[in-house]
Amino acid sequence: MSTAGSLSTPLLDAQGPNILHEISEQGGYAYVGMSTLAAAGDLRAAEAALEVAWEQLHSGPWHSVLPIWRDAYSMACLRVAGFSYAAGEFSEAIRVLDMGLIMGGLALRKDLESAIDKATAKASLVTVSDQGAEAQCRVVPREFNDAEVLPALPMKSLSSNIVSKRSALSMEEFLCDYFLSGCPVVISECMAHWPARTKWNDMDYLKRIAGYRTVPVEIEELRKDILIPDYCFTGGGELKSLNAWFGPAGTVTPLHQDPHHNILAQVVGRKYVRLYCATLSEELYPYSESMLKNSSQVDLDSMDVNKFPKVHDLEFMDCILEEGEMLYIPPKWWHYVRSLTKSLSVSFWWSDSGSSEGS
Repeated sequence: MSTAGSLSTPLLDAQGPNILHEISEQGGYAYVGMSTLAAAGDLRAAEAALEVAWEQLHSGPWHSVLPIWRDAYSMACLRVAGFSYAAGEFSEAIRVLDMGLIMGGLALRKDLESAIDKATAKASLVTVSDQGAEAQCRVVPREFNDAEVLPALPMKSLSSNIVSKRSALSMEEFLCDYFLSGCPVVISECMAHWPARTKWNDMDYLKRIAGYRTVPVEIEELRKDILIPDYCFTGGGELKSLNAWFGPAGTVTPLHQDPHHNILAQVVGRKYVRLYCATLSEELYPYSESMLKNSSQVDLDSMDVNKFPKVHDLEFMDCILEEGEMLYIPPKWWHYVRSLTKSLSVSFWWSDSGSSEGS
């Protein structure tokens, strides 16, 4: 029978002795002793074992950490989370389990995932009970005009080349008019069928589903609320990445470029987006370091024209991406993004069959 509170840990029960034996062979006698006490119901020993495993994970470069210590960290997370769960501290249990997923090994991953599911279900019930008959907290769109937002935007914003907007764009039109020519476009009337369009306006819903998670982007419940746009199958390639972006008004993504085709879907709120053609890379002063070469040194919010003289007169396209709209960003187009309101967006990266981009 598992001693990790009321959480089911079949892998830990079966593999725990082997993990402890291997840890002892690596000299981890203190950890083994504390873990044994933790299994017998000693909370302080469980917390001490977690601290020892954490220190081992940070004893040097990540690649030099012995894999067994990652499993030891997962084990300790399960023990500590079990005590939190048994005490009704479900959000704390989820936090510890998430850390186990992020930093731990693979041996006990299924135990961590199943424990998170169980703790999340309990936490959601508590949240619903606590809310009672309170009114829902919803993100309500507010009307504003360009004059209101312009002071917060980079120089020359919304002054010339506004990205064209098309309603319910057909696949053929998207392919011929934008995909093949490599031209951005805003697509409206294309997300009304997404559950996220109504659910993600409800902050209480997001709190119930993801409010407890250290890594909310990986929650399957939120994934069910969105659909992959048909446009992402253009070119016969494959979906490379799907990311959710949550943030308050004023959140900025600095000027950068990505290697893949990109659909940025605005689920809740509004964003300002500025785009520069991929051919202007040299004029946008990318960093020379390999890890940063897709990022520009130019700060559009505080542009230094003396240091970066080529940028001032460069042509660009921009737009305000409204709630319920998608923006197609062609590969390697430079883009800057600023949230004008509380914002929830999803980006879809995909490749086409004839490209080697991102390789």
